[in-house]
Amino acid sequence: MALRTIESLGALTGKTVLLRCDLNVPLQDGVITDDGRIRASVPTVTDLAGAGARVVIVSHLGRPEGAPDERYSLAPVAARLAELLGAPVAFATDTVGPDAEATVRDLPAGGVALLENLRFNPGETSKQDAERQEFAAKLAALGDAFVSDGFGVVHRKQASVYELATLLPSAAGTLIAAELDVLNRLTESPERPYTVVLGGSKVSDKLGVIGHLLPKVDSLLIGGGMLFTFLAANGHKVGASLLEADQIDTVKGYLAEAERLGVDIVLPTDVVVASKFGADAEHLVAPADGIEDTPFGAAGLGLDIGPATSARFADVIRSSKTVFWNGPMGVFELAPFAAGTEAVAAALTEIDGLGVVGGGDSAAAVRALKFDDSQFGHISTGGGASLEFLEGKKLPGLEVLGWQQ
Repeated sequence: MALRTIESLGALTGKTVLLRCDLNVPLQDGVITDDGRIRASVPTVTDLAGAGARVVIVSHLGRPEGAPDERYSLAPVAARLAELLGAPVAFATDTVGPDAEATVRDLPAGGVALLENLRFNPGETSKQDAERQEFAAKLAALGDAFVSDGFGVVHRKQASVYELATLLPSAAGTLIAAELDVLNRLTESPERPYTVVLGGSKVSDKLGVIGHLLPKVDSLLIGGGMLFTFLAANGHKVGASLLEADQIDTVKGYLAEAERLGVDIVLPTDVVVASKFGADAEHLVAPADGIEDTPFGAAGLGLDIGPATSARFADVIRSSKTVFWNGPMGVFELAPFAAGTEAVAAALTEIDGLGVVGGGDSAAAVRALKFDDSQFGHISTGGGASLEFLEGKKLPGLEVLGWQQ
């Protein structure tokens, strides 16, 4: 059975459509620091409102532990969404309470409303099926149909992602359809050479995707904190750098498998080593096999790939036709350790083919480094969901919409 799209819902004029978006944006002192996920949601909102639907958006933000918490209010998101739409967005101060009911009741055809944070209700993320079902039923009572468009949460079996889709006529929005189109291109028929760039802090977070993609790719570039487990697997000392010693044998197995398959795993030849974790830390470039030979000795902390590695990674990326990148190359939030991530991002804008930024910290990094979304082939809105898809896992929020991987 194919993914159900909005067209399957028929005429929507005058109907109340519950729209699950992923508006989980970073906030600092109540100010949105990256509105990428809000902007990504606008096309589906516009399409539904243009079809005459009364659009009631539901989303989560942060981890408020099942109770109202002003720090995680969606009120700033409602204001930013209204700016992007150029139209009012009514905001309900609860999810399934009296204000939500009144807000939905008063919404005109073509109007847009946003309900308060779903995770203010413990039923949204409950481990108990019955509790999720109960909360989903209260949400369903507010609408006539359900459109799921929060790609960043489709790997979660949560009330507004899974159970709600079973209670109302349901379909996927345009954002989810676009994400799946790109992910299928990465897994089914990628144009070659095909390169995957993986970074981030922990190799354990990426083991599944490494194992699943090794037979499909031509090159695998390893950066970020996870690189030190690879260096250790090759017998090198890594000082005080992030290391998952319990994963060394697994990594050795992947290195051997890559050699058997003819896949080029490109590891850093140099790293930026610091005396401590901080923007004001003393730091220098050292060979990847000489981290403990610096003046910092065994206390040396690798916080970025070095310039030679950055140049090599950029060359491999630019010569590829398909590139998927997930995870920064270093601690990009600190200026002395952002160069590797910036080099990878810049190379990705120059490829003659499909370049995909795999959501999460990678998406945050390209925006923090002042790249424009339009410079990339695709920026995913769901880092974890993208990785689980590429691992070959079944995603409950997609299966409930008819998708079969």
